[in-house]
Amino acid sequence: MSPKIKIQLSFMMFLEFFIWGGWFVTMGIYLPNTLKASGGEIALAYSTQSWGAIIAPFIIGLIADRYFNAERILGVSHLIGAFLMYQLANAVDFGAFYPYVLGYMIVYMPTLALVNSVSFNQMTDPSKEFAYIRVFGTIGWIIAGLTISFLGWDSEQGVSGGLLRNTFLMVAGASALLGLFSFTLPKTPPKSSGKEKVTVSEILGLEALKLLKDRNFLIFFLASILICIPLAFYYQHAGQFLGEIGVSNPAGKMTIGQISEVLFMLLLPVFFKRFGFKKTILAGMLAWTVRYLLFAYGNAGEMVFMLLTGIALHGICYDFFFVSGQIYTDSKAGEKYKSAAQGLITLATYGVGMLIGFWIAGKITDMYLVAENVHDWENVWIIPSLFAFVVLVLFALFFKKEEVTYKP
Repeated sequence: MSPKIKIQLSFMMFLEFFIWGGWFVTMGIYLPNTLKASGGEIALAYSTQSWGAIIAPFIIGLIADRYFNAERILGVSHLIGAFLMYQLANAVDFGAFYPYVLGYMIVYMPTLALVNSVSFNQMTDPSKEFAYIRVFGTIGWIIAGLTISFLGWDSEQGVSGGLLRNTFLMVAGASALLGLFSFTLPKTPPKSSGKEKVTVSEILGLEALKLLKDRNFLIFFLASILICIPLAFYYQHAGQFLGEIGVSNPAGKMTIGQISEVLFMLLLPVFFKRFGFKKTILAGMLAWTVRYLLFAYGNAGEMVFMLLTGIALHGICYDFFFVSGQIYTDSKAGEKYKSAAQGLITLATYGVGMLIGFWIAGKITDMYLVAENVHDWENVWIIPSLFAFVVLVLFALFFKKEEVTYKP
């Protein structure tokens, strides 16, 4: 891979995740403060990610893999996304906001697979080269959050003054830039001629359902769905929580999670080799339990370190469970069902699990609303903490120890 292509792919990844990080975290602050949305409405907005994840395989399987170059679909998707983001910035109430955010996530979620396809198509050894490209995506997410805080859009004055609207305009500009830039990327032609028959089972990875006959994999599969319920609380309400209790520059603080994700990704191979798959997964679940306890009892004053520690645990929560789970799935599937198995787990987690989680998080947050934009957050966070602990105990009891080979 030439230096020019490395730069192109790195910039593509940077923008791809700058776009996502530039609005998704702070939407939880924007909706209740600017559009006066309820917890249920915030849940509807965040659940569009799940609908996008469910629909994405059809777009990739039926269109990208069969008829058009991946970089062209990527470009068109982000140009459409730029228009939808601009419309989001101008929405005056939740009724006007929701159709555009739903449309946006339907066109955005497939691009996560498209940027990978474009990258892999240029690599001779993806196992060694991809990480150095993908890390620029995490950097993009971090820069987006720091930019929002640096400009004061997520400050108390910025939120009350409606400045968070600028996040959608910023993302609209970045989407337009990536849309145009995509047409300059190396050509990534479709994998098939479009003449072969394709089934819904193949698109959704349902061929891998036979793996559920394996008791351990079934338990892991169910745990993956269940653990996404407490995960949804973090994505949907962490930014809102920090802003509501008076933590300064919550968007910037939330980037600590992405920084820790990079650090713990480097530690994962060591932990995985030394302690094995089961203990690694359990460490991830325990981190979720501890994180929400820290959120429940921390505050914006003397106990703010508890909140920051909870955010920093994101690296263990995500890497030790999801990345380890991807490795486990890969080892169980074998060559024939690798893609189908990964697709099935993605559908189960970001699709079904997160969809249920967003809905439950919205209901519980509304349950503990004590005044306008004031919640009893201690009780809100105790619930996902207990839920994650129950999932941990069940997994520890029913998943039998199993050797899994780690292949970096």
